[in-house]
Amino acid sequence: MTPELTALTLAGLLQGVQFALVSVRANMELPAGKTMGPRDPDRLGKPIAEQVSPRTGRLFRALNNHFEGLILFTLAVVVVTLGDKGTGLTAACAWIYLIARVFYVPAYFFGLTPWRSVIWIVGFLATMLMLLSALI
Repeated sequence: MTPELTALTLAGLLQGVQFALVSVRANMELPAGKTMGPRDPDRLGKPIAEQVSPRTGRLFRALNNHFEGLILFTLAVVVVTLGDKGTGLTAACAWIYLIARVFYVPAYFFGLTPWRSVIWIVGFLATMLMLLSALI
């Protein structure tokens, strides 16, 4: 497996861990009827992410942010892999993305300003550099 695909696989596992963290915390904070029910808007009153503690809400937002970032990162890995454009640079960028995502979760959870944004930018730029590298 290429380094880029390995990083993508680990990023997918990270997303699973994030999902578990959010689920456990939300289920500890809210009644089972809300977390296990159909989540109809008229029953909930407002989205679950707005009914939990601030830190659990941050975990919800970090998870959603990872969904968004993972789309671009997956695209970059697919382009590099299928285009046979993998290099030391693209491998390094893939690992930088993954490391940034790992650090992003606690940075968001603890409200580390401006570090959360700086970490996000590092991961985003690594992804963009992978895409640009594939074009060259």
